[in-house]
Amino acid sequence: MPVPPHARGYESFGGTAGRTSADSTPDWTSPPTAPAGAPNIVVVLVDDMGYSDIGPFGSEIETPTLDRLAAGGVRLSNYHTTPLCSPSRAALLTGINSHRAGFGFVANADPGYPGLRLELADDVLTLPEILRGNGYATYAVGKWHLVRDATMNPSAHRDSWPTQRGFDRYYGSLEGLNSFYYPNQLVSDSSVVDVEEYPEGYYLTDDLTDTALSYIKDLRAHDATKPFFLYFAHVAMHGPLQAKAEDQAKYRGRYAAGWDELRRKRFAAQLAQGLFPKGTEQKPRNTEPGYEAAEWDSLSADEQRRYAKYMEVYAGMVDSIDQSLGRIVDLLEDLGELDNTIIVFTSDNGGTAEGGPEGTRSYFAEFAHIDDPDWVRDVPHDEDLIGTAKLGVHYPRGWGQASNTPFRFYKGQTFAGGVRVPLVVSWPKGLPRTEADSGIRHEYAYVTDLAPTLLELAGLDRPTVRNGLPAKNFDGVSAAALLRDPATPTRHTEQYSEMTGHRGFYRDGWKLLSLYESGADLDAPNWQLFDVRADPTELHDLSDQYPEKAAELAAAWDESAWANTVFPLLTRADLFRRRPEEARFGAPVRLLPGTPTLERYRSQRLIAYRDFTITADLTGRRPQAGPHRVTPSLRAGGSTSQPIGDDASTPDAAAVSVSAAGYQPGDEGVLVAHGDPLGGYLLYIENGDVVLGVNSYGRYASAQAPLPIGAREVIVRATVRPHLRWDFVVEADGVQVAELTDQVQLVGMAPWTGISVGVDARGPVSWELRERRGPFRYTGGLRAITYTPGPIQVPQRTIDAVEREAEYAAE
Repeated sequence: MPVPPHARGYESFGGTAGRTSADSTPDWTSPPTAPAGAPNIVVVLVDDMGYSDIGPFGSEIETPTLDRLAAGGVRLSNYHTTPLCSPSRAALLTGINSHRAGFGFVANADPGYPGLRLELADDVLTLPEILRGNGYATYAVGKWHLVRDATMNPSAHRDSWPTQRGFDRYYGSLEGLNSFYYPNQLVSDSSVVDVEEYPEGYYLTDDLTDTALSYIKDLRAHDATKPFFLYFAHVAMHGPLQAKAEDQAKYRGRYAAGWDELRRKRFAAQLAQGLFPKGTEQKPRNTEPGYEAAEWDSLSADEQRRYAKYMEVYAGMVDSIDQSLGRIVDLLEDLGELDNTIIVFTSDNGGTAEGGPEGTRSYFAEFAHIDDPDWVRDVPHDEDLIGTAKLGVHYPRGWGQASNTPFRFYKGQTFAGGVRVPLVVSWPKGLPRTEADSGIRHEYAYVTDLAPTLLELAGLDRPTVRNGLPAKNFDGVSAAALLRDPATPTRHTEQYSEMTGHRGFYRDGWKLLSLYESGADLDAPNWQLFDVRADPTELHDLSDQYPEKAAELAAAWDESAWANTVFPLLTRADLFRRRPEEARFGAPVRLLPGTPTLERYRSQRLIAYRDFTITADLTGRRPQAGPHRVTPSLRAGGSTSQPIGDDASTPDAAAVSVSAAGYQPGDEGVLVAHGDPLGGYLLYIENGDVVLGVNSYGRYASAQAPLPIGAREVIVRATVRPHLRWDFVVEADGVQVAELTDQVQLVGMAPWTGISVGVDARGPVSWELRERRGPFRYTGGLRAITYTPGPIQVPQRTIDAVEREAEYAAE
């Protein structure tokens, strides 16, 4: 019997519907399936790793897994990316130029222009969205950095979070960097992992690798044939540099000869491998002011010893990345799927100069850019702590230049040191090597080429619509033919670049470059012209010899900049502008016990460049012996248990009682903590004393005093002083009981870990206290912690003080 004309809900039904099953025919809809034999795809993206840091590109660091993949795969010696991390990630995952994708800068600003949207727009398709629509399982682990820092908190919209942009599962950090021992915030899928204490021996790279392996194993336990896409975006090699002791030990003493000798050896290895043509030159060192690296032999013996230790840590981290990849390769071999898995290994930009000429001892202080010798000063420490959980450091920029061998400059600049990085591709089944093929491709390729290349290799088409909107077209072109045949010329013949005023334009072997100098006219580039076919290291400026070519490429840059929403070019003050609605982050907030640790940026807005008051109300319910709840732990199969109290979502009436008495003898623990070993402060009660501890980027100070029995309120008042200092006083029921003066303000990106109530969660603010008492959960009656921020007080003696004014003007 046919379906009556007035019946609705059957329009797309492919079977027939009668009044009963006897006169009906069923039909089923099915999710998309990948073509038979479609390859798995694994993209491993490393952070801030230069051209020469792996064996297949000249390094002495032990990378046996990459050596193996390169020996049977393809190396692109002329592969380029953007100068910074967020733009490169956007370009890689979308195939669209970074400004057109909305990421002309890192996701730590919000100036209000199309090329600097700093979140993925609705008309931007991502590679995982395309692959999932073609029947792939899609997984991401590690660094994301495609979410504005103001939208990393759980209350924000998640339009640009990984699982909203095509990934079935995600585990990692939304931040641009993190601690490797005490990550400030980890996200699983779309929820924050509420970690109180990381297990002994925790190391972030290992945690990410464990999770990636579990995703693949879980898939294969349920579906033996479905192909998967794994995007493994390492947090390494971004600072702070921290490596496991065993990985550091492998490189003890191996960098005593210094960075000049290391560059010489790496360049010789690159020439021997055929990565560059004979006659290629390497500049001895960067000598431009602000980018220069000292001659190693000019350093004192103490400096050489300490600087070498930084590089030992860095090498151990690279080694750890190769170990991680080795575990993935081993699993693919165990599954019998290695031959039909495309593996791509690359970096998001070149090695960095963030460590300055001497290396950092308090890395998060570097982000504040304070030009005041009375501010932090040097932080004394035992050199044996370099690379451990107790310090957050970065190496001197001489090692950054060695990382970028044989190129000039660093991450952030458009010269090759900032944008030319290693690329290894392996796919034994689809890209078999012949004996006559060296596996090296010298043709130009760019980060936007990866998405179209992978789709062509997998035999998949790209949709033209996303969420009902016409999807932006790829800017990249497929390099699949180039991967298959070394004689194939590149299809990517021209490419603009721009980052914070630095500019570049490539066309058919010519490259026009401009290095922006702070304070110069932003729209008056000082162009240099290079023939990178004969001069790949960009040493010989030909702009005077070929002025017509320089003018041609300058005009082409301008045209491309308009087409890719690069304009307007912004001063640093304009770049760091924030939208007005962020003013709410500076409003008073009341935090209850049991509130998960606040996100880092949200927490920081309550204290940065401000007076602020913290009020601890001690009249809450007092935990009693009684039922325990089980909370998640990062330990495999583990958990932690704790008494049910104010922090329980549904407290048992028998387990708690209401107290109006305030502090009582025996009450102890942390009332509030903000930060970790890299900087922070905490307030706690122990042995009848109230204690305020302040960790100024590694220098710890404290003040304490007896707390009167029955005290109902403890208040900490922080007052801004000159030279970016705070004076602290502690009050009990309105009476001052302690003070801690002349403490360094925590600005830049510190404190790194957000605010915890009733416990010192995640990384310890005070090592001594953590070793004695653990996270030290408060046992008394804590009703709430209230933050009351004062007005912004931007100091005058900072680098680009106007930039700081603009950054916080919305508040």
